[in-house]
Amino acid sequence: MSGVLYLCATPIGNLGDITERCLKTLRDADLIAAEDTRRTLQLLNHFEITKPLTSYHEHNKREKGAYIIELLKSGKNVALVSDAGTVAISDPGEDLVSRCIENDISVSPIPGAVAAVNALIISGLPTRRFAFEGFLSVNKRHRHEHLEAVKNDTHTLIFYEAPHKLKGTLKDLYEALGDRKIAIIRELTKIHEEAIRTTLSNAIKLYDDEPARGEFVLVIEGAARGTANTEDNPLNSLSVSEHVEKYIADGLSQKDAVKRAAADRGVPKREIYNEYHNL
Repeated sequence: MSGVLYLCATPIGNLGDITERCLKTLRDADLIAAEDTRRTLQLLNHFEITKPLTSYHEHNKREKGAYIIELLKSGKNVALVSDAGTVAISDPGEDLVSRCIENDISVSPIPGAVAAVNALIISGLPTRRFAFEGFLSVNKRHRHEHLEAVKNDTHTLIFYEAPHKLKGTLKDLYEALGDRKIAIIRELTKIHEEAIRTTLSNAIKLYDDEPARGEFVLVIEGAARGTANTEDNPLNSLSVSEHVEKYIADGLSQKDAVKRAAADRGVPKREIYNEYHNL
C-alpha cells in the first residue's frame, strides 16, 4: 500500500502560527521534502524535530520528484514543505501533487498560513471574489500578456513580488491597469508587518523615494464593471472558437487564451470556456 504525501503549511513569519497537526505530521513523516533544507532545518530545530530531509525545488523537481514518488509507492509517508506558507501555491509542489494523482497516491493537505489570503483580508478591498495571479514573469512579453489578460477582470487581483522588482512592477501595473486602489502588504506576521493602502500612482511615488524591503503581497482593485473596451477590438468579430485559437496560435496556453478572449469581450472566463468547449 502506498504512503501519503502531506502538504504541510508552515508559518510565513511568526513561528507561533504553526498548527499542532502540522507539528505532528512532521514528527510522524518518514521523510520531509523541503524547498530550502537549511531554512526548514531551522524550523525543525526550533520545535525539536529530528527527521531525514531532502531538497525538492524548481531546479530538481523532475529527478527528485521521481525519487519521492518511488518512496511513496513503497509505503513511506512524505511531508512536503515550502520556504514559508502553503506548499504548491506558486511553488513546485504543484508538479509533485500532479505526479501523485497520476500514480494513485493519496495527497492530504495540512492547512495553515497563506500569504495571499491574509493580505486580502486586511487590504480593505472586496474579498467576495478575487483572483490570485502569483508572481509576474521577468520576461517582458509574458509579463505584458499576463497584465493584458487581467486588466478587465473585475475580481480583486493579488500578486506576489520581491523587493528588488517592486518599483518596476508598480509602474507596469499602472501602465496596464490604470490608477487603481492598491494595498501593499509587507512582511506579513513579522515584526515589521506593514499595510499601505493607497493608489498605484501614489505607490510609485512612494517607492521612488523609499527603498523596498521585505516580501510583498500586492492587492489591487478589480476593473470597474462595464469598462472593457470591446467595440474597438477586431478580434471580437471572430467566433469565440476562432478568438481563442488565435491566441493559442500566438503561443498562449489554452487557459491563458480563454482568459485573454474573455478580457477582450468583457465577459466571464467561464462563459468563453463553455462556448469554446461547446458545453
